[in-house]
Amino acid sequence: MISVHFVRSCVLLVAVLMAASVSAQSRRVAPTPTPIPRNNADEQILTEEIKLNVLAFDENGRFYPDVSERDLVITENNILHQPTSVRRIPANVLIVMDTGGEMRFIKSLDQTRKTARAVVDALRPGDSMALLEYADKAEVVQEWTSDKEQMFKAIGRTNFGRKSDLVNALELAKELLIKNPADNRHLVLITDGTDSVSGSSAKFDALQALLTTDISVHVISYTSMEASDIEPRTKNTSNQPPPQALPDEVIAQMPNGGKDMPNRKTKIGPTINLDRSLIRKLKARKADLQNAQDQLEKIAEATNGDFILPETLGEMLDKAPIVAKMIDSAYVVTYIPKIPINERKGRIERSIEVTSKRDGLVVQAKRKLVIENGQQN
Repeated sequence: MISVHFVRSCVLLVAVLMAASVSAQSRRVAPTPTPIPRNNADEQILTEEIKLNVLAFDENGRFYPDVSERDLVITENNILHQPTSVRRIPANVLIVMDTGGEMRFIKSLDQTRKTARAVVDALRPGDSMALLEYADKAEVVQEWTSDKEQMFKAIGRTNFGRKSDLVNALELAKELLIKNPADNRHLVLITDGTDSVSGSSAKFDALQALLTTDISVHVISYTSMEASDIEPRTKNTSNQPPPQALPDEVIAQMPNGGKDMPNRKTKIGPTINLDRSLIRKLKARKADLQNAQDQLEKIAEATNGDFILPETLGEMLDKAPIVAKMIDSAYVVTYIPKIPINERKGRIERSIEVTSKRDGLVVQAKRKLVIENGQQN
């Protein structure tokens, strides 16, 4: 039998040896290891998998209900991949309303509200929605909710403003969507795409930043209607009435008796515009609208979103539900890239396209993905 005294002696000897080892190593600086998370599945997906939204229809344009990994082929920079997962989950839809603009002729708060309501009304029950407006500044009007009545009330609370702070709105929208932990994220812009606060380079950067995410950007654009209305105003002689001194939203809030004073109706007939400064502003506004249209169309295409360019206000309302239909036809597809996303540091661009192997299944998925420092949001 081993004595208690012997056991205590052994324990003491081990303690002395360990102390000596620590003392000897204390003169060396040991490197501090950087922990790499492996237990959290979401973190693993962020670093190893790429997520994208894929729209699925049958040959008659109806939603295709049972798409699986076997039905799809992914091409990334001309390299074939197989999906690791295909899921249909409720959508997370952030609607961004452009409620400002100092120089505008067609865009109005009332029309933008109607368009937003049409999108919300057509979304599938269970989709999560939020609302953001921007004019003089960008602000969240409604946090995430699945209650359509709450969204309708929030749309009614939006306000008119003089400016259009699009850059701040895009940055806030990205932050709000990325904070939402759920996948299947969509951004709906109801806008003319111009910015009266920030410069063109800031707007370009804000749009490009959306390419680093898995957010699909859908646009319902005023640009064509605004540009068409401005065109005759850029001439010295025009049949168009001069711009109103005050927007309709401001006139509607004036006391009775004063509503007609700032904007008396002009007689019908040709008018001669001798205000060369105004003509230059109108021409600059038209050029800005054309540039904005090009930018909005490209960001929608690059993120597998929809770009709606109506020619009339009625067409705008008729086509708004199309955006909701596309959103609710989306699957979240993931795959592991054969060239690891962390292989290179800095900015990496990848062109992704998804095609169907299944008869009768039509898919829409073409995305340009920009990865900054090997990380997708």
